[in-house]
Amino acid sequence: MRNLLFCILMLLALPSLAQVYTYIDAEGNRVFTDKPRSGNAERVELAPSNSMPAMQTPAAPVITQAPLEPAQRYNLLRILVPQPDATIRDSAGNLIVSINSEPGLYPQHSYRLLMDGQPVGEAGSSPVFPLENIDRGTHQLAVEVIDQAGRIIERTPTQPFHMQRISLAQKRKANPCKKADYGVRPECPIKDKPVEKKNIPFVPFI
Repeated sequence: MRNLLFCILMLLALPSLAQVYTYIDAEGNRVFTDKPRSGNAERVELAPSNSMPAMQTPAAPVITQAPLEPAQRYNLLRILVPQPDATIRDSAGNLIVSINSEPGLYPQHSYRLLMDGQPVGEAGSSPVFPLENIDRGTHQLAVEVIDQAGRIIERTPTQPFHMQRISLAQKRKANPCKKADYGVRPECPIKDKPVEKKNIPFVPFI
């Protein structure tokens, strides 16, 4: 019985176009084969196969990624004025900072000036920053290039400068006030103008 089941399974594995025959061999066993060797072999009619063709899986689409634009970098970014460790002498504490970059500023980029770690003035495309009323003492300057989202693209190292605000008394001592300077020069206010002596004609006593 086991041999018969094995033969049937073998028949199911044969291709659908093969011819299958069966016969009884000399030992009384039933034999199934596609190459009959006995004249009393009978053809076996097989039921059509119910197998289904394998479904073809479509190939995954090839995803191409657009090349990234090269980063917009600067070969040089520096503060031209003032020079590092420069001493600025100005009674009002004013200073004009000048910046240079190579290449020039890219579109949608801006210069931002920092003094003592804090932004000074408005970021923009101008490489010139006028500063006013800076306190006496040593300060640190740095400049950044930022994009439209405020991200830092480049930044210079900090560099010091020293502000010396000359007092009016010092300026008056260095350049004494003349009669025509009072009310004109800040260090020569009109209130400090010396009182002029009136010329009184000399009348001889009789």
